[in-house]
Amino acid sequence: MLESPLPQLDRLFDYRIPEALLSDAQPGVRVKVPLRSAGRVSRAYIVEVTNHADYVGTLSDIEEVVSPVAVLTPDVWQLARRVATRAAGNASDVVRIAVPPRTVRVEKAWAAKQAAAAATTAGAAAAPVAAAASAAAANDAAAPAGVTPAIAGYGDGVVEGALRARARLAITAVPTVRQTPGGEWVGAWAETMAAMAAFTLGLGRSSILVVPDYRDQEQLATALRGAGVPVDLVSPLDAHQTNPERYGHFLECLEAVPRVIIGTRSAIYAPAHDLGLIALWDEADPLHDEPLSPYVSSRDTALVRQELSGAALAFVSHSRSSEVERLVELGFLRDVAQSPRFLPNVVPTSAQSSNDRLAQSARIPSSAWNAVRKALETGPVLVQVARPGYAPVLACASCTNPAHCLVCEGPLRQASRSSPPSCAWCGAIAAQWQCRHCEGTTFRLVGQGSTRTAEELGRAFPATRIIVSDGSRSLGDVGSAPALVIATRGAEPVAAGGYHAVLLLDGERMLARESLTVGEDCLRWWSNAIALAAPRAPAIIVGVGGDLARTLVTWQHARFASAELADRRRLRFPPAVRIATVRGTPEAVAKAVQELHDSVQGEDSAKIDVLGPVPDETDDFVRSIVRFDYAVGANVASTLRAAVIKNATSRRKIPGKPANYRPPPTLRVRFDDLEILD
Repeated sequence: MLESPLPQLDRLFDYRIPEALLSDAQPGVRVKVPLRSAGRVSRAYIVEVTNHADYVGTLSDIEEVVSPVAVLTPDVWQLARRVATRAAGNASDVVRIAVPPRTVRVEKAWAAKQAAAAATTAGAAAAPVAAAASAAAANDAAAPAGVTPAIAGYGDGVVEGALRARARLAITAVPTVRQTPGGEWVGAWAETMAAMAAFTLGLGRSSILVVPDYRDQEQLATALRGAGVPVDLVSPLDAHQTNPERYGHFLECLEAVPRVIIGTRSAIYAPAHDLGLIALWDEADPLHDEPLSPYVSSRDTALVRQELSGAALAFVSHSRSSEVERLVELGFLRDVAQSPRFLPNVVPTSAQSSNDRLAQSARIPSSAWNAVRKALETGPVLVQVARPGYAPVLACASCTNPAHCLVCEGPLRQASRSSPPSCAWCGAIAAQWQCRHCEGTTFRLVGQGSTRTAEELGRAFPATRIIVSDGSRSLGDVGSAPALVIATRGAEPVAAGGYHAVLLLDGERMLARESLTVGEDCLRWWSNAIALAAPRAPAIIVGVGGDLARTLVTWQHARFASAELADRRRLRFPPAVRIATVRGTPEAVAKAVQELHDSVQGEDSAKIDVLGPVPDETDDFVRSIVRFDYAVGANVASTLRAAVIKNATSRRKIPGKPANYRPPPTLRVRFDDLEILD
């Protein structure tokens, strides 16, 4: 497999292995091979070694084995190929995400360690795992009936039995915080996933645990220590690591020892010995969406890997996405709900202030003020806001139209009370700003970010400590002393013992965002914040009513997701169907769409419809959206992939340019991009 972004090179090539390289040229190793054009050399991976070749003719020789370490395992290669084919992308792009760049020093140290281990007794390397398995089996056999199970909150042995059977689960996380044996506090979801991984490790199998960001990963690592998982059997993989650190942990995953692999989205591709569990936390979080081609999310990759490996699969979350609900309704996933005794105490102010117009217009109603004041007598209070900064939006004081940058037309904002207005896009200072509508020169503040909210609450509670956690200064945890913690969505720290009250502000502003998934997203943000409250502590949500408030009060997220999915089915929106975005010149897009229509016949023709084309953001480009049923997904992917390859290989040389220059492709395809519908 060549390391090339060119779609026409996305296939396997035959090369001859010189006799001098026979011992090192094994499947999975990095090599350098010649290309027939322009005398170039390309990096590549050996996928298979055979005694015969499909190519009829003289084969070129492999020039060099870069490293004898087989970093591309057969199961990861198979996963990369399947994922790329499903998304009409290149397998080499997936491998680039899966296999970290090589660090020679780290690799040599690891190889020396492996050689030393091989010289010792064969059983020494497996001793920690064998001990863990024996202890788990002994505890399981000795546990009397009625004792709280190792994975608490779901009934005796419910999750354990599913893990033994390698089942596929949609688990509703217990909405609370728990203390580890080491005295640290984590979300109950982290304790649940850690217990699942520890149980799987006791069965002699590996686990891959994927989370949205490093803050979640730190919680999970803490929970794993509390669950008794040996530190040397935990391999973290994330973008915050240096290249040597990440490559070192990646090499650990190649060892034939069951272990727990934790990390952000790229960890889903990690090699794992006898994979027994794939678990994702908060799979609907946009951070699970891969920003690199072919743009496949962690959830979709996990589904493909589970199919290939037969491992247990678990999607753990407080709320329920419509994608997971679809799989539950199909019977593909088994719904596992938490015990009803863990339901949170949610109080929507919309029901309390319906007859009070002043209360309706207030950002923080009087009932919420009273609850916050009472909670601050005993412990910390969490206040969730929609935006970071001081004033996230500025408007003209004369005509109230939004203020825009004179340089790039971006929105203007104010970072703090003393800072000058600046552009949110290019950072330019609005020194001599003038309104384009009325020629006014003064601003008014629109909206209240985390900093401005902290300033106002600091004046209202002058003797209370104020803590801000947002995108610029994110905290992982806070103590149990009384404090007001103002946090943006997703940046809420864990409080020791849980928050004594949770106040959710700016609900109407969050819901005003134009997005297909705005309801699901808001429920996820609010539910994750509510889950940080202490048992029976009030969680007050301001300005939200109807089905969303009812869902939070009853904690029936599956019911909301089911209704949302039913609406999507009627409108043919994802996840009821899949979509593919086709971008390019009008001629290229029209040709690709016509080839797609020609590829389906009979009843399948009704399973595909095309929206557009419409002008795209790029000059002279247009965009069409293809909606199609899952049943014809393979056909759509292969047809559009063929169109991309044909477009890439048909580009002609531009006169006056170098001989090896070709213009960029005029056709691009991306699957399952929901942002295009916003």
